[in-house]
Amino acid sequence: MTYQTFCPKYFLPLRPMFNSTKFTSKEILSITYPILISILMEQLIGMTDTAFLGRVGEIELGASALAGVYYLAIFMVAFGFSIGAQIIIGRRNGEQNFTRIGAVFYQGIYFLLILAVILFSLSWKFSDSVLDKLIESPRICKAAVSYINWRVCGFFFSFIGVMFRAFFVGTTQTKTLTLNSIVMVLSNVIFNYILIFGKFGFPALGIAGAAIGSSLAELVSVLFFVIYTIRKVDTRKYGLNYLPKFEARTLKRMLNISVWIMIQNFVSMSTWFLFFIAVEHLGERPLAITNIIRNVSSFPFMISIAFASTCSTLISNLIGAGENRYVWGTIKQCIRITYYFMTPVLLFFILFPTLILRIYTDSADLIDASIPALMVLCSAYILTIPSNIFFQSVSGTGNTRTALGLETIALVIYVCYISYMIFYLKVDVALCWTSEHVYSFCILILTYFYMKKGDWQKRRI
Repeated sequence: MTYQTFCPKYFLPLRPMFNSTKFTSKEILSITYPILISILMEQLIGMTDTAFLGRVGEIELGASALAGVYYLAIFMVAFGFSIGAQIIIGRRNGEQNFTRIGAVFYQGIYFLLILAVILFSLSWKFSDSVLDKLIESPRICKAAVSYINWRVCGFFFSFIGVMFRAFFVGTTQTKTLTLNSIVMVLSNVIFNYILIFGKFGFPALGIAGAAIGSSLAELVSVLFFVIYTIRKVDTRKYGLNYLPKFEARTLKRMLNISVWIMIQNFVSMSTWFLFFIAVEHLGERPLAITNIIRNVSSFPFMISIAFASTCSTLISNLIGAGENRYVWGTIKQCIRITYYFMTPVLLFFILFPTLILRIYTDSADLIDASIPALMVLCSAYILTIPSNIFFQSVSGTGNTRTALGLETIALVIYVCYISYMIFYLKVDVALCWTSEHVYSFCILILTYFYMKKGDWQKRRI
């Protein structure tokens, strides 16, 4: 079977893709580019919040970091489910069993809407008390609560959005994500400008305005997906032209794959949240620095994740097509291309740090204090690139339970490291970011040996 038999027409290469030992750079880029653009646009949601709030004050800047990661920890549960759905959609796409894709998509929508109601209710009831116990500064805590209480309203829109993303990535129709993301980011910029600063007769809501604006942008995103799918997608081919009944069997199969990614994503983001909580105990300035560095790191991280996501999807399609022998070649090629793309970006950050940091704050002292942490972060990508791709490759094989186990080991080491460095040694915030080196190294070693020695080729989903 060739690549042409299971990919849409606009992804057809000039020659059969599986006649070589690996994908060519052009073939990988044709799928990665739209994913990268979509992830870039999605990250710009948080980056826009930070850029605007950096002009409001350091308290708001630090609080948006904590509340933003807190929100992501919950959101990543739904995103984890969608990744499992994406793996199954990719497998069905590779098998040319197109009509079953619709059943997977709609069962995912049903489940995520129920999950949105549950998580919204729990967050609305308990977030205030949880943040109050974890955050030391009363001013930061108050601002963070103001943000999260409005931000969780976006669950109902973002949870639906991730299933659309799973469909378009799983079927390799990734160009759609670019259009959607542009619409979402532009909406967020407009809503943030109006609501944070109180323009066009609206009250100045500050950090709460950022949360409301982001939630409204996610609503616009879902509306775009719905309209685009109805008008542009062959809904009959993919079984999207009717609403099926609830299928417990299909949902169970999805959860068998997704539940481990859901747990993994929640645990992973929770430890990331703990990192911010730990840094907050060093003071308001270190927390503001950490939020800036987190946003600066988003761009190179997006490049890495885009190629890793492409690698995962291609591996899922390869296995579905019975082409297991090309998995390793695909992994190696994705790593190589990612380094090619990442190196100029990191060099630019290293050579012109002030120019980059000025996007997020106009405080000269804060910029100078953030430069050492930025240098540490840039060096971490030597390990982050291959670790991300190998980790997503494990998930792409369908062995999501194994992926959870491997990341749990890495996260235990990560938490022990940051606890020792921050709570015991009380190191400078720049040294706190060496935790990225530790985590990436552990993930790389564990996932490499699994892909080399594991029984992933026997996995059936």
